[in-house]
Amino acid sequence: MDCVDELQRPLSLPACPQRIVSLVPSITETLFALGAGASVVGVTRFCTHPPEQVAGLTKVGGTKDPDLEAILRLRPDVVILNEEENRREDFSWLEEHGLCVYVTAPRTVRDGIDMIERLGRLTGRSEDGRALARALRQQADQLAGDLERQPRVRVFCPIWRKPWMSFNAQTYSDDMLWTCGGENIFRARAERYCTVGLDEVAAADPQVVVLPSEPYPFAAKHLVHLKPLAHTVAGKMGHLYCVDGMALCWYGPRIADGLAQLSRLFGYVRHTLDD
Repeated sequence: MDCVDELQRPLSLPACPQRIVSLVPSITETLFALGAGASVVGVTRFCTHPPEQVAGLTKVGGTKDPDLEAILRLRPDVVILNEEENRREDFSWLEEHGLCVYVTAPRTVRDGIDMIERLGRLTGRSEDGRALARALRQQADQLAGDLERQPRVRVFCPIWRKPWMSFNAQTYSDDMLWTCGGENIFRARAERYCTVGLDEVAAADPQVVVLPSEPYPFAAKHLVHLKPLAHTVAGKMGHLYCVDGMALCWYGPRIADGLAQLSRLFGYVRHTLDD
């Protein structure tokens, strides 16, 4: 079967893949959601969902440091990676050693939904891919209609600490915030992933701060470090929240969680600002 991955690279497989290695946690979960889990033979140590199904699978290292020789020994028909989560030198090594490499690269929520359909076709689960994508598009369309005349809330969403880092508009996480009614205060920055200072965050006066549980494991104990934001709208009104990092940045079925959870949170913040 012939196909094109999300970097527009043509790939040729002799048949629908029966042995798949996934080096992306959200992709691993998506493959099981599509009903293709029986074909998954190897995953990273960060692939934790669905828990029972991945527990017994061969672990091939991490997303940034995969055990390439272990992947070879699994004799996969295809290895699925992500443009950002995995390293290009690993793409190249696997291809140089004769493996078929499929690269995903969603930058928006709609891209993430389209990716589900592509993975459905790749794995012989086209109908399942269409059904899941259809449900997510309906959810996204309904949300877009609900938010059409609503003002956006200004959001500070760090993804790292020491140093503080955020992201610009050319990222999936930014689009998730935007789709849910938020406006990332750093979306105009030139760098996709940028180092920021809390002084410039304060100057931008965010109305809400969300601390995602990944990639940095933000938790309630980190709220104390936001004292420099005490005089912002978010600080004065107490709109400082820990959120599910998977809802913010995982593709696949987690898109539903992101759309529901973040739109609900931003809707609450908007309501308090109106009052």
